[in-house]
Amino acid sequence: MAIGHLFDLSGRVALVTGANSGLGLGFAEGIARCGGDVVVWGRREDANARAADHLKSFGGRVHHRPVDVSDEDAVRAGFADAVEVMGRVDCVIANAGIMPTHERYHEMPSASWHKVLAVNLHGAHYTLQEGIRHMLARKEAGDPGGSLMVCGSLSTRLGVPRIENYAAAKGALASVVRCIAAEYGRDGIRANIVLPGFIRTGEATKESEADNPFTKMLEERAPIPRWGYPADFAGVAAYLMSDAASYHTGDLITIDGGWSSSVFSR
Repeated sequence: MAIGHLFDLSGRVALVTGANSGLGLGFAEGIARCGGDVVVWGRREDANARAADHLKSFGGRVHHRPVDVSDEDAVRAGFADAVEVMGRVDCVIANAGIMPTHERYHEMPSASWHKVLAVNLHGAHYTLQEGIRHMLARKEAGDPGGSLMVCGSLSTRLGVPRIENYAAAKGALASVVRCIAAEYGRDGIRANIVLPGFIRTGEATKESEADNPFTKMLEERAPIPRWGYPADFAGVAAYLMSDAASYHTGDLITIDGGWSSSVFSR
């Protein structure tokens, strides 16, 4: 009997938001490495094209489109385009987000609150809705199944000063994911959220890491004494999209080098 690759994603398509850099590109690369095709969404078309060229090097199909996920109409049009070009979507990864504004909570302007939620919460909501609609339509056509994944945050579990807007979005998404898992499991749709720890994205060097005050803290106090990188998240994306995860839904998956589970990290 032939033995297939446990995470073989050949013939499957993932749509990843915020996929032109950082964690989004890490998720997309994990899927591409396992034979999956990828749709890259990001606001910057030049960055989308560079990410697409990189992902094509693994041999699969890649489609890219500039999409601002805070715009519901743009999300709907982008999803329709993805299905038209790629034929289907088997996995949706709602990763797009912007960083918190870091005002003290009592001084945070309403504009700062709404700006972060517009992308990090509402943008994920629009994206997940479109993914579910497509997966339900496929089910009606006799082709059920699909995986939804959200990029969350340790602020879902831990209190962090000055990021109440960011934490509100990520905490809400954890609840949304669990409700989706409960509501759509019988439709063959799974939903999970990944909670990253301290992650270095962009052009990090040994010198820049040495100058970062968090580096020393992680080296001294984290169970796995280093930063996380986008490559550390390639495997979870491929796993959650694959048949190996067919019984895995409604979960908050923490990937933080053990930081949040160790009393010594406080």
